[in-house]
Amino acid sequence: MSISKLPDFEGLALLAKVAEERSFAGAARSLNLSVATVSRAIARLELRLGAQVFNRSSRKMTLTDFGRRLAERAALVLAEAEQAESAARELSSRPRGTVNLAVPMSFGLRELSPILPQFIRRYPEITLNLHLSDATTDLIGDGYDAALRIAALPDSSLIARRLRPVNRYLVASPGYVKRNGRPQSPSELNAHHCLGYTYRARTGTWHFTHADGQVASVTPVGPLAVNNIDALVPALLDGLGIAELPSFVADPYVADRRLEILLPEWRLPGGGLYFVTPSARVRPVRIEVLGDFLAEHLSASRSPRD
Repeated sequence: MSISKLPDFEGLALLAKVAEERSFAGAARSLNLSVATVSRAIARLELRLGAQVFNRSSRKMTLTDFGRRLAERAALVLAEAEQAESAARELSSRPRGTVNLAVPMSFGLRELSPILPQFIRRYPEITLNLHLSDATTDLIGDGYDAALRIAALPDSSLIARRLRPVNRYLVASPGYVKRNGRPQSPSELNAHHCLGYTYRARTGTWHFTHADGQVASVTPVGPLAVNNIDALVPALLDGLGIAELPSFVADPYVADRRLEILLPEWRLPGGGLYFVTPSARVRPVRIEVLGDFLAEHLSASRSPRD
């Protein structure tokens, strides 16, 4: 019979408990185990070590000299294990530790950064490492604990919590519309300067759906393509073209009429803001409280159009 190289921690723990309680029955009661379970563990330990730890008679059971020495060391092992479990429970129940969080840059600067001081004050033992980038990150491969993603469909290999809808609009400045005319259908966009965003979750094609069910697709062509959505705004305000913007970027400019929504009867594919984490049966409490905090502060739609 082969013997595992791993120490028999269960046998050592039960030996320490039997020595403390001075009986198999007492140890069994204190640990909510059967006497047979305790007895088998001690027998297994004796077989493994090749020596008796107890002298047994019809009247009483006493530790052998070997058993007494072993029980003293086993008691230390048991105490260390109990302390380790206690410390682990405290860590798992208190929000503390580091969270590596990936967030789209424009959204992070606009909406996440302003609420971070409140999170830090609420959870002073959590350290946030915030990575701002419009590139889609590989959570597992790049070592991130969580991410905020704006997408039509989240990665199915991740656990995704939808926080709120994020609509997209086709916009241009009043000056651009005055000089170049207002397109009446997606097909007319081919005659316009269209500004592009290279990190779109979909392909470079704009897909539209009309209220009556018609669909249309246009590949934007124009003088500028960027990998950060905020870089489009100055060109839009200057009247250089038409662009697709998410609602959280477009709303302030539409509200003060510096930008206009074009083709309002045609909708671009809707998406959502998601809090995503790698798949796991148990997530650390620091990840849970971050998700709850973001849901609390970011779930409410900021626009009547969302």
